[in-house]
Amino acid sequence: MTDASLWEDLVTSALLGTDRRAVPGAAAAPGKDAPVALLDAAALQTVRRRAGLLPAPAAPLPEPAPHDPRPGLPAAARRRLAQLLADRAAPSGGSGRRGVAPDLTELLPQWLTAANERGCQAPAELLPALLDAARARTDLRPQTLVFAGPRALWLAGLNAEWRFALRSAGSGSALPDATDADAVRKLWEEGLFAERAALLAAVRDRDAGAARELLASTWPTERAEDRLMFLDSLRTGLCPADEPFLEQTLSDRSRNVRALAAELLSALPGSALAGRMARRAASCVSLDHDGPDGQAAIAVEAPHECDADMQRDGMTVKPPSGRGERSWWLGQLVEAAPLTVWRERLGGRSAAETVALPVADGWRDELHAAWCRAAVRQGDAEWSRALLGVPGSPPADGPGTISLAERAKLLAALAEEERAEWVARFVAAHGLSEAFQLLGVCAVPWAQPLGRAVVDALDIARDAGSYPWSFSGVMGLAERCLDPSAAVRLEPLAATPDEPEGASPGAGGYWSEAFQRLVSTLRLREAMHAELAGPAAPGPDTA
Repeated sequence: MTDASLWEDLVTSALLGTDRRAVPGAAAAPGKDAPVALLDAAALQTVRRRAGLLPAPAAPLPEPAPHDPRPGLPAAARRRLAQLLADRAAPSGGSGRRGVAPDLTELLPQWLTAANERGCQAPAELLPALLDAARARTDLRPQTLVFAGPRALWLAGLNAEWRFALRSAGSGSALPDATDADAVRKLWEEGLFAERAALLAAVRDRDAGAARELLASTWPTERAEDRLMFLDSLRTGLCPADEPFLEQTLSDRSRNVRALAAELLSALPGSALAGRMARRAASCVSLDHDGPDGQAAIAVEAPHECDADMQRDGMTVKPPSGRGERSWWLGQLVEAAPLTVWRERLGGRSAAETVALPVADGWRDELHAAWCRAAVRQGDAEWSRALLGVPGSPPADGPGTISLAERAKLLAALAEEERAEWVARFVAAHGLSEAFQLLGVCAVPWAQPLGRAVVDALDIARDAGSYPWSFSGVMGLAERCLDPSAAVRLEPLAATPDEPEGASPGAGGYWSEAFQRLVSTLRLREAMHAELAGPAAPGPDTA
């Protein structure tokens, strides 16, 4: 009996039991119980099998880690990064109460952003922990891969758990130079989808026309889902030169691809599609000089059909559940029409004057909602400003949409300073209960007027005597977005206040705890930036 067959018989006897399957004769020992004899034979065979193994050929050594020319982190910043990563890996207490200590996990994205702005090199010994953090949190991946540099891809090639880094960077190989036409063409024709998507984005950033030609060269052979993703890359650097390709794409086999092409064309006010949609929309919306009380008003005659040409231009025939066909078609037309058409169509009025006009027959909400979508799509600051209305007025009384989500999108079209000022006035008038989405579109760190408005609103909420839990989302935003200089103004609020009559029991203590955490987080953010501004240490390649 060979060693292999004896081992198989021993395993079978062990699985079935010696009562049902006798110990193989070659392993039986006189005077021993069958189970003991089986175990002794298995131990002996294990030693023999191990001793008899021939050594395998040695695997080739990995290539050396690539060079990273960036300067090293200052020593204090290196220690801070190690602390942030260690806190991420530490188990939580599970009590549900945050206490007064800063949440270091939420500070890691800010630290990475600041380090990348300074062009620092990641410490080699912390690269595994960085990649583990990015594997657990997808929102950290872009910043982590920039900070970790080429060594992250080198490490990812040695550990399957970090394979996400290879997918994010095109399977681990560096993208070819966008000016190397042959290398670009080869990867575009032979690469995996992730590689091709990353390549198309890189070429588009450098040369919009070259990226468009690259996409057009293989367009007929691409899968529908890939065509949709590739087409979306044309949002970057969208320009009139893209129009011929997008116009051809209106005849694509995929409805989703056609709809995206139409959306991109409508974002080009001078495109032929935008002109067609303008004529259609203008035929539906006109100025009526015989409005209420003899004032001018907007008259609306919604489309009676959605013909083949309209469908080719991206319009969808069937409305969502609960929506009328004609209002659905009208909304699509107005959304895709250039906003410039309305000045001529409605008596030369500005955006604010147009939005203030009454709209006949109950079409106001539909028309204003479509104008909101058009302003967002076209990035039109004048119309966005008009549709947002006065921040101090009740949302239901504003000239535009009452949706906070739509208001947040409209705010994105405004300059950072104006956006922060508008939200600050909104918070001052309405408090924080409806401001969370609006705060999220403001630039970080928040401008001084916005920071003051948020702190004032939190102070008012504390004095109201309710618990701070309903403001936990805003508190979290404040920890990440308030300028660290606001800590001085917040320190008096960290004291436990006297509870007013009728206040929720213990609310003052909870508010004190929340403000203490906010102050300590701002102090820590200030320290992080100071540490990163210190003298750079030499990188491993230059030490």
